[in-house]
Amino acid sequence: MKKIIQITSGRGPAECTFAVTRIAAIFVKEANQQEITATYQEQTTCDSDSVFIELNCEDERKLLVFTQSWLGSIQWICTSPFRPKHKRKNWFIGIFQSDEAKEREALAESDLSYQAIRSSGAGGQHVNKVSSAVRVTHLPTGLQVTAMDSRSQHQNKKLARTRLEEKIAQINEATKEKREKNTWLNQMQIARGNPIKVFVGLDFKQKGSL
Repeated sequence: MKKIIQITSGRGPAECTFAVTRIAAIFVKEANQQEITATYQEQTTCDSDSVFIELNCEDERKLLVFTQSWLGSIQWICTSPFRPKHKRKNWFIGIFQSDEAKEREALAESDLSYQAIRSSGAGGQHVNKVSSAVRVTHLPTGLQVTAMDSRSQHQNKKLARTRLEEKIAQINEATKEKREKNTWLNQMQIARGNPIKVFVGLDFKQKGSL
């Protein structure tokens, strides 16, 4: 089982971005201690920084319990390491489960199934009697595209594949936009209170732990 976790500073200042980096490292360490594989996926910078971590574990319940123990707002109590005279000592970041909006992979010929079909529409006897049109199916997803522009089955096969590539590219773009939107929405939802975990000081010792 796999989950994607987003750790974000929201619109917080440099102190929050710093906390994201440190707490992400603690998160990964604790996951590994529980035999949950944790891998950094990417780091994005827009109005703020986010770190994405992929969690993998065969034990679905173990992964669910670990994930739920972290989701929500995280409080870091510390004098700013960047602005020592700043009065604020409470900094908040958020941890969210990110939607797994997967992009379609590049086409592999082994994943394609071609079927010759009869063309339809105007074109005389040739169109009606010869199976020159081609339907291509992307087996992993079930996506289908048909080409019947040419009298040549070979040309229609090439055209069908090209159109399928364009269709997958459109899906990938929509997937990317959805992921970016979800990332932005998560950054707006950080609660400045009722934290699920609290860390203190530059050594990020968890409050309440031994």
